[in-house]
Amino acid sequence: MENHFIEVSADEHQRVWLFLHSGSRGVGNRIAQKHIAIAQQRARDEHLDLPDRDLAWLDEGTPEFDRYVAELRWAQHFALLNREEMMDRVADALAQHMRADGTPEQERINCHHNFTQQERHDGVDLWVTRKGAIEARKGQDGLIPGSMGTASYVVVGRGNPDSLNSSPHGAGRVHSRGSARRTFTRAQLERAMEGIEWRHSDAFLDEIPAAYKDVDVVMRDAEDLVEIRHTLHQLVNVKGD
Repeated sequence: MENHFIEVSADEHQRVWLFLHSGSRGVGNRIAQKHIAIAQQRARDEHLDLPDRDLAWLDEGTPEFDRYVAELRWAQHFALLNREEMMDRVADALAQHMRADGTPEQERINCHHNFTQQERHDGVDLWVTRKGAIEARKGQDGLIPGSMGTASYVVVGRGNPDSLNSSPHGAGRVHSRGSARRTFTRAQLERAMEGIEWRHSDAFLDEIPAAYKDVDVVMRDAEDLVEIRHTLHQLVNVKGD
């Protein structure tokens, strides 16, 4: 099951933003594993000489490939609708907490990462997989989160052709989950989350901000890929365990 979180944040003008991360809730991984097994069986049946079994593939235009793409697109669309439903519920809950009439909303951005789609670049039709990346076409809005204790960013794409119109989707890890648990303490996590409301639990030790790259360095490195529209600082962090 992939990681998921919900944040209440404030931008540089003290406007409130709701920010959540969720994907296909494990369905996409199960679909991938099924079709990887089909590709590997095909490689065995055809006696393909592969240096590694994980290099097996499905040929475009075959029924196996078409089925894989159909199921992949279903999972990606499910993830998008899942986020929409979650955001509706979070926004309603916040409105009730604030005793607001209705749910005030100025803007909504739904941004895929870790996904595949067909695109055309330099006159060539390609299947582009963005792993740890988002699409950042010129003028396209996007979201780049940091860790559970650092800033997140609302961005707009610059449409950099050298990156196939892509940018990082977040800070990225410098410690695996196991390494983070061995390296850091609950006291360090408490200090890192000072000033942010969160559910105090050892379950989140592997999500300590120090387990991730410095998101501000990542954003500086991505200056030619995206422009920062808003910087969001967390007020409340709710992370699934």
